[in-house]
This record gives sequence, structure tokens and C-alpha cells, in this order.
Amino acid sequence: MPDFDIQNVLAQLTRSIGENPIDIKPIAESGSARKYYRIVTEKGSLIGAYNANIEENEAFFYLTEHFGKIGLNVPKLLIVNEERNCYLQSDHGDETLFQHIQRTLTSGVYDDFTVALLRQVLEQLPRFQIEGHQGLDYSKVYPMPCFDKPAVMDDLDYFKYYFVKPHADIVFNETRLKAEFNRFADFIGQAKNDFFMYRDFQSRNIMIDHGTPYFIDYQGGRRGPLQYDVVSLLYQVKAQMPQSLRDELLMHYKKALSAYLDPRAIDFDQYYPYFVYLRLLQVLGAYGFRGLIQKKAHFIESIPYALNELKVWNEKYPLKDYPELQNIISQLSSLTSLLSHLTSHLSPSTSHLTVTVNSFSFKKGYPDDFSGNGGGFVFDCRALPNPGREPQFKTKTGRDWEVAEYLIEKPQTHVFLDHVKGIVGQSIDNYLERHFNNLMVSFGCTGGQHRSVFFAQSIADWIKANYPSVQVKINHIEQHIHE
Repeated sequence: MPDFDIQNVLAQLTRSIGENPIDIKPIAESGSARKYYRIVTEKGSLIGAYNANIEENEAFFYLTEHFGKIGLNVPKLLIVNEERNCYLQSDHGDETLFQHIQRTLTSGVYDDFTVALLRQVLEQLPRFQIEGHQGLDYSKVYPMPCFDKPAVMDDLDYFKYYFVKPHADIVFNETRLKAEFNRFADFIGQAKNDFFMYRDFQSRNIMIDHGTPYFIDYQGGRRGPLQYDVVSLLYQVKAQMPQSLRDELLMHYKKALSAYLDPRAIDFDQYYPYFVYLRLLQVLGAYGFRGLIQKKAHFIESIPYALNELKVWNEKYPLKDYPELQNIISQLSSLTSLLSHLTSHLSPSTSHLTVTVNSFSFKKGYPDDFSGNGGGFVFDCRALPNPGREPQFKTKTGRDWEVAEYLIEKPQTHVFLDHVKGIVGQSIDNYLERHFNNLMVSFGCTGGQHRSVFFAQSIADWIKANYPSVQVKINHIEQHIHE
């Protein structure tokens, strides 16, 4: 369906629930075929969605209603059109848990607030897995009702065909590997699996709305084991989480799980290391398909992170009972040509653009552009609500969550951000195609402390999330922060 028709349908749905759409803007696409839009109304904002896959939609509708009834933090489904391909849901903002994690990677330390968010998320996970499982009709989920041996074999074969085989330097015996995959899947299949398995439980699918996690993209869930979802979060490879923090968070999860059952009673720890392997191999298969075969730079860039995680885990838990798989992993760890091979898949247009994002005070003058490109966009934030007028924010900046919360609550903020994303995104796409090297985006307000800092940080995070191959530099000039 053309974008214009989708927006027209979403506008009609918005009016049918008694709200007047002021603005409808596309939200950056993810890895799926679904299309999302932010709809600004006089009362606030909503999320509109279009998906041609009706079966997947029905699974989302069913699970959203099911989880909502037991009080889990999922979007509220507001209305669905007759064709069942467009719907409205509540809006929980643009802020994801992954964006918080990205900021910690910039500073080099997982800050207390991000760790607290991760703990909250892991406290909620057993509710999905156990409370969410109760009374759930798995005949209504999509695409399969259960994570069973064939599903495990699919993940392992994904790794073999889309990551191992494209590397001619890797030598292995396919017959022996197939036998080991069968034994591996049989072993994994012994883990108790009478729970709801989210399947894609990772930080990009967790929105942070006023400090509270909300969960999305669970429509691929099915009956399965507990370990898979914990591993999916803790071993999201680009999060680069320190092992000590992973260990701490795993203990926190098991403590929350203990309110429902004793992890020892289901041999949780016995199977856990093998689920780490399964997830890392599946991820490498996905990166191989999307990156090495489809030549998508974002996935190619993620491969070294996944390889490093696999190497470290293999050193801790070598696969002595699976010698052929161990042989392959050892070769992956020692291939000196691998990184240059991966880098060669990156076109020049995806590896040399730097976007510099500034916040500044109009009273002090415009930022200098030292790239020689002659400057770029300058956005004036002074027409937006000013946290600096509130006494409680006088000593804070736009990087503090209290100020961010204040601004996120304002509908004008989302309208402004959506317009900026549209303009800046258009230029980034064009600059990449034309092999340009530099773009500058600046946000000014009166003092360079609150609004400009918030919007500069928000756009920098948005660029990092949507253009992983672009280098982003951020300067909060009045705060003397340069990242």
C-alpha cells in the first residue's frame, strides 16, 4: 500500500476514536516489513502501524490483549481497521533501552540509571514467561507455536549456510557437523520449555517511557524455555556488556524468577551456557545473511562484535563434546583475514561520513565548522517549552533524565523532532550516495543548557541507531562536553 494511502487510513482511524490528527510522520523502519508512524493530535500522540502480514498482525493483537489483561507493560491497542492491516496503539516515545546502552559505550561505563533499567526489565521478564504463559492459546501465535528441535536446527543451519559456508577458508566435515547439530538440538530440547518465550527480547525492543520499560515486538513469541530470552538481552552483541555485569544481572533475574519457581529445579544453569552458544550462532547466521549475502552494512559492522563474544565464551566453555563445531569456532577465532574480508564488503558510501551534532547558545554565537564543509543545519529550539524557567531544572541540563522527561511530555517536542529527523535523514541518505564526508547539525537555544542539549543528544542517538555506519561526533559547547 502506498505511503499516502496508509497515512489516509491512519488519519481516518484516529478520527474514529475521537482525536484530530495534526501531523503524521513515518518512524524510521526497523528490520521488519512493518511501517510505523507517529500521529500527533491535540491530546498528545499515537503510533499508527501498517503490516500486510495479517497472520502476524492477529498474533500481535491477541498477545497485546492477553498481556494487557494481566497488567504487563505493553502498548494499548486502540483500534484496528476492517482489513486488519492498519491499527493504532499507544505511544511510548522514541527512547529505547538500547539508546541508554549506547550512551554508556560512549562514556565507557554502564551508569547506575542504565543498570537500574536493566534490572527493571529482568524483573518483568518472568512475568511474561510465566504469568503470560498461563491461559495463552499458542494456536494463535505466529509463525510457530513452540520452540522445539526443528526450530533449534533451523538456527544452527542458519549459522552453517549463511556464515560458515560463505568463508571458503573454514574447513569442516559437514556430515560430522550435522550429527553434532542433532545432538546439540536434542540436548537443548531437554530444557523445560513450558513457558512463554519472547524470542526477540533485546534492548531495541524495550521502550523507556518516563523511566518505565514498555515492551514491543513480541508477536514472534511462542512456547519455549526460559534461558533463551535472558541470553538474548545479556548477549546482545553490540551492547558490549561486561561479563561481571552480565553475571550480576543473571543473578537478579534468577532472584525474580524464584518468586515463581526454583531455578535449580529445572536445571537452569546446566543448559544456560548452551543457549548462549545457540543465540550467538543464530545471530552470526542472521548477520551473514543480511550482511555477507545481502550486503547490508549495518549487519556487516556487527559481525566482529559477535565473533568476539563467541571467542570469549568458547574460551570459558569449550565444546569438548562437539569437536567439529569446536573446530569451526577455533577457525573463526584465528582467521586473520576475516576482518579485512568483512570490511571489503562495505562500500565507500557507508564508511566515511561523519555527522557532527552541536548544542549551543545563540547568545554566544554559532558553532564553527572545522571540516571545511561550510556548516550545515542550524535548528532554533527557542520556540519550544523551556525547562530553564522551572526552578527544579536550573542546575540540570538536557542530558539529565528529569529534563528529558519534561520535554518528552510536550507534544511540540515530538513534532519538532519528527521534522528534524525527516530533513536530516534526507541529507544523510544523499551524502552517503554522493560519498560526502561531513555534515554538521546544530541546535541552539537561549543558554545552550536545556533544550538545545536535549535535541542534540536525541538526534545524535537517532543517527547512531538508524545509520550505524555513520560516525557521530557530539559537542555540547556550553557544557564543555565533546564525544
